[in-house]
Amino acid sequence: MDSNSLYYSLDLVSGSGHTLNNEQRAALQTSLLILKKNYKFNRILFWGKILGIKRDYFIAQGKGQDEMKDKKCLYSFNCMDWHLLPPVSDSEVKEASQAARGRFVGEPAHEYEYLETRIQAEKDGAVESQVLVKVNEERRLAATVHQIDDEVSVVPRQAFIRTPHGLIQTNRSFEGLSHSEAAKLNNFLHFSKPKNLKKKSILQMSDLDPSIDFLDPLSDDIPQGGSWSLQFECGSNVCVIRSLMWLGLTFFHVPMTPQHGYIYMGEGCRNLDLPFML
Repeated sequence: MDSNSLYYSLDLVSGSGHTLNNEQRAALQTSLLILKKNYKFNRILFWGKILGIKRDYFIAQGKGQDEMKDKKCLYSFNCMDWHLLPPVSDSEVKEASQAARGRFVGEPAHEYEYLETRIQAEKDGAVESQVLVKVNEERRLAATVHQIDDEVSVVPRQAFIRTPHGLIQTNRSFEGLSHSEAAKLNNFLHFSKPKNLKKKSILQMSDLDPSIDFLDPLSDDIPQGGSWSLQFECGSNVCVIRSLMWLGLTFFHVPMTPQHGYIYMGEGCRNLDLPFML
């Protein structure tokens, strides 16, 4: 959710029941501008809030030249003092998801522990051994933000373009989807590295524009029709999409305008009960 339109955007997604108070909004309005200047970001977004038992984590995300690859995440407890989140690899994301269960505590130094079974090859054959793995909450926070971005970040079709140099940037000529287009889930895309695009047939690929159709549409998600909720709110003037996999992820788009964005406000836990809810 772009910091330049934070006040306006928060009101459009408040139907989910999660919002910020006036003190937090005022603090973000000032501190995000300072972050943008200090870190020399091209854009800075308010990513959302992860609810903790003792304290809540407020997350900001800064974007560089490439909107998808060149980004940094920061967290704060008071919307004023920010700390940079460490980058995480796929193996660290897996470790964090295995070690940490339940809600966040709200203490970055809090440690989660789990026993990992490892197989080592020896002369007499394979030997199993158990290793104690520790993951602190700051790394779990970084892994959770990475997972949510990778699995449920949403943008409208044509909102971003891929340049001839391979950079992904905002499309300045994007004027918004029409009301009829906004009612179809296939006109909204995952803003993450595509996973299913290469699996499409040659006939399907021939209908795609490589400069704008380089991301996976939400309509391809499994289970189809059961991962997302799409509806129109505010007198049918705003298209709102909510993730059923990561409860708390809300996306909005105002048809016929370039206004769009998403925010996450939740406990930072994947909804494992989704198959039983369908």
